[in-house]
Amino acid sequence: MQPVALHTERLVLSIPTEADIDAITAACQDPEVSRWTTVPSPYTREDAVDFVELVAKWWADGVETVWAIRKNEVLAGMIGLHRITEHPHGGDAEIGFWGVAELRGQGVMGEAARAVVDYAFDELKLARLGWRAVVGNIPSARTARSLGFRYEGMLRQALTGARGRDDGWIAGLLATDDRTPMEWPVL
Repeated sequence: MQPVALHTERLVLSIPTEADIDAITAACQDPEVSRWTTVPSPYTREDAVDFVELVAKWWADGVETVWAIRKNEVLAGMIGLHRITEHPHGGDAEIGFWGVAELRGQGVMGEAARAVVDYAFDELKLARLGWRAVVGNIPSARTARSLGFRYEGMLRQALTGARGRDDGWIAGLLATDDRTPMEWPVL
């Protein structure tokens, strides 16, 4: 699969490149990024180099689509569709994202995620998107809820990372859902 750029009113989403390596490295020094995601901690420049190379491979293999989110040509975060699978009745994937500290609370992630959700359903013809987050990651949950994801529960010790196992919230969005935000018992 060839990398695709997505454009919104304020953002450009495109494959991360070598030019993003220093910005990715700097953003991943934020303890909130490593707290809620699986990025290595401490995060080195070599980790960013490896990540950019992996993203290109994932796109080529069609297994993941990861975009750098840019606002005014400045890195605002990363977003992707992970574990993309095909099925005769429609494929599925999991959405994941993180944002840089300076741009949090400005609606950037919701705007980027709407574009990715549209791409998943309209272009990839997926039937379902999943979302998972470590229990307590309220900003991620609020973003998923705003996109119309339905809270589906908590998986005990289901998320693994460098710090060990964490309980995880899960939610889903179907291509046929109207995307109206629903109540979540954890928010």
